[in-house]
Amino acid sequence: MFYNALGYAVELGLLPVNPIDQVQWRTPATACTVNPQTVASPVQVRAILSQVTRIRPELTAFFGCLYYAALRPEEAVALRREHLILPAHGRGKLVLTGACPRTGAAWTITGTPYEPRGLKHRPDGAIRVVPVPPVLVTLLRRHVRDHGTAPDGRLFHGARGGMLSESLYGRIWHAARDAALGPVLAAAPLARRPYDLRHAALSLWLSASAAPGEVAARAGNSISVLQSVYVHCIDGQEDITSQRIEEALGAGGGAGHTSPSVTASGPANRRSCPDAVRHTSAQCPRPAARGLARATGQASTERSPAVTVESLCSSAAN
Repeated sequence: MFYNALGYAVELGLLPVNPIDQVQWRTPATACTVNPQTVASPVQVRAILSQVTRIRPELTAFFGCLYYAALRPEEAVALRREHLILPAHGRGKLVLTGACPRTGAAWTITGTPYEPRGLKHRPDGAIRVVPVPPVLVTLLRRHVRDHGTAPDGRLFHGARGGMLSESLYGRIWHAARDAALGPVLAAAPLARRPYDLRHAALSLWLSASAAPGEVAARAGNSISVLQSVYVHCIDGQEDITSQRIEEALGAGGGAGHTSPSVTASGPANRRSCPDAVRHTSAQCPRPAARGLARATGQASTERSPAVTVESLCSSAAN
């Protein structure tokens, strides 16, 4: 903000240049990845939601939206009845059109702590369709049936019909979390904030589907941000990646492993000697040696020296 103010002063002619541009120091890069210790398992989330139902049942579906649909809290606060597509059976959909973050009365046009806005990082008027599993469909149908909506159609509201405040759902979350996790886990960073439900959801989606494009579309993030933030929370990929690397190395996998020798001819034998630029091997004879053997009608019984990138480049130049 201060930098922009000085830039505006340059535009007005009050300063010749922006003096901050002369400063050599830059803000150090910070880690943006999610701490895996904050990511709760599905069993742990269900236990916390059960305690929410016991303490404040009208907020169960709210926290369910944060986990089962990976909504941001400000998106769930702005959710209305007309945004729901809830069939009697099977999956449903949420059609998100905006958010209602809390910014403080001094910073809003309306003078209230909440100001309706568009979706985060999206142009005005953009929507986001989020498919939701049957478990969330059941929670939302039950919420509409038992608790109704606010006068303006919002699903979740405060005690007097106003905006659902962070302080209210934050207190309920901490009470339910302590009761469900016990003193040991409650002292850990596990699911400490309601927003951690979104982290847990996206980590689970990436691990289960391995489809970052679809997950990013549902979450309202770019693929690059999604992968950089949740890279440490993707379970099950380490063994798969290691297995594929070992398969690429071959059955031996370790030191002293050599490729099968190339014999007379045939498609299978040619496949065993891949492109020498990418995979050099002492067992792959040079093209010149194979051509000489074909010209004399003799099969080469000696293994030629290793093909190197330098020799190939030299042959190509000649």
